[in-house]
Amino acid sequence: MNKVIVFGAGLVVHSHVQSLLKHGYQVTVASRTLSKAQEVLEGHPNGRAVAFDLDKEGDARLDELVAQHDLAVSLLPFVYHPRVARSCLRQGKHMVTTSYVKEEMRALDAEAREKGLILLNEIGVDPGIDHMTAMKVIHRVQASGGRITRFTSYCGGLPAPEANDNPLGYKFSWSPRGVLMAGKNPARFLRDGELFEIPGPELFLHYWSVPIEVEGRVIPFEGYPNRDSLPYASLYGIADTRTMFRGTLRYQGWCPTMKAIVDLGLLEEAERPDLAGLTYAEFLASLIGKKGRATRADVAAFLGLPPVHFILGHLEWLGLFSEEKVPAGCASPLDVLTATMLARMQYAPGERDMLVLQHQFLAEYPDHKERITSTMIDFGLPGGDTSMNRTVGLPAAIGVRLILEGQVRTPGVLIPTHPELYEPALAELERLGIHFTETVERV
Repeated sequence: MNKVIVFGAGLVVHSHVQSLLKHGYQVTVASRTLSKAQEVLEGHPNGRAVAFDLDKEGDARLDELVAQHDLAVSLLPFVYHPRVARSCLRQGKHMVTTSYVKEEMRALDAEAREKGLILLNEIGVDPGIDHMTAMKVIHRVQASGGRITRFTSYCGGLPAPEANDNPLGYKFSWSPRGVLMAGKNPARFLRDGELFEIPGPELFLHYWSVPIEVEGRVIPFEGYPNRDSLPYASLYGIADTRTMFRGTLRYQGWCPTMKAIVDLGLLEEAERPDLAGLTYAEFLASLIGKKGRATRADVAAFLGLPPVHFILGHLEWLGLFSEEKVPAGCASPLDVLTATMLARMQYAPGERDMLVLQHQFLAEYPDHKERITSTMIDFGLPGGDTSMNRTVGLPAAIGVRLILEGQVRTPGVLIPTHPELYEPALAELERLGIHFTETVERV
């Protein structure tokens, strides 16, 4: 029986672990909080929970745990993935993670190939399912003599329409800090042959209306750029495309509100020892150079907004003008924002989340052109796993199985753009109810 160790017991781990257990694997869940690992395993006889804090216990204990298993899955924050990967290389084990490949991970490719080990990354939903579904269409077009000259993709994890009941149009189904940190990333994309480079502080100035039909109603989402789209042109085998854009979806109002949050300095990670004992209004005043407590008028003047504006209402709804004390333990502005958002933007019992993923391609053939639209709308299970949990955790579990069953033979630092990965993975996801609809229109 194959043994898998999963590092982390957060918001996207449950469906991943349960899928592995269902398929007969022995699964160890290692988490700083033992009770969280136990909760994920649900008392399964093939499951084992261990308490493990990588920061405190170090690489020796990490190596010991990895050595006891056939494959390691890192569902920790992305900064830990290279450390787990290096342990896997030392111990001769494969690894799976759902996060983007960073330079530190990419640098391990040669050693992994030399040792015949697979370090599979970007096999969640975004990144993950987006890559696999894109490659399925791209390879089909190329096999039919066509080429892709325009590629646009948007993805968003959001409340289902009936659960969209707060001013920001968002609730947390994965790491709150991760959601906010993503708002600091610069972006690059290609549109009609023109290169756009967006600095992180300006990210939320660049958004567009993206209408997508959900349960019979067209919703005008906001779409904004997601990191650097350019490397995917070559990774997808469409290096001559004139448009290469990958974006994030949110409900209307998110981008202007987040731009105000950026401008106020609420995403700053630098520690502020003076936060203890401040009220939210005093904390906000300190960010804009005011003494005492911040008022709506103060913040409006700082942001260059009229005194009555929906953004001010959103900040007030977040409690940032209140006399409530900043929670103990908050060390930075980002900590404060995370705490107040988490207190107000959680899913209630029985509410559904939703994953929306849409690709649009322009395919050019010798005698005609086609516009291909591929759309996934997936909903969480009320009282069960969220859509974010399923669409991140299940692809990763399938990746684990494909590696351990010998169906993936290419070693190195991989993402799921090869047919040996995406064909069986998409077929399995379809059986699990995670599927795409496609329209093809001649233009």
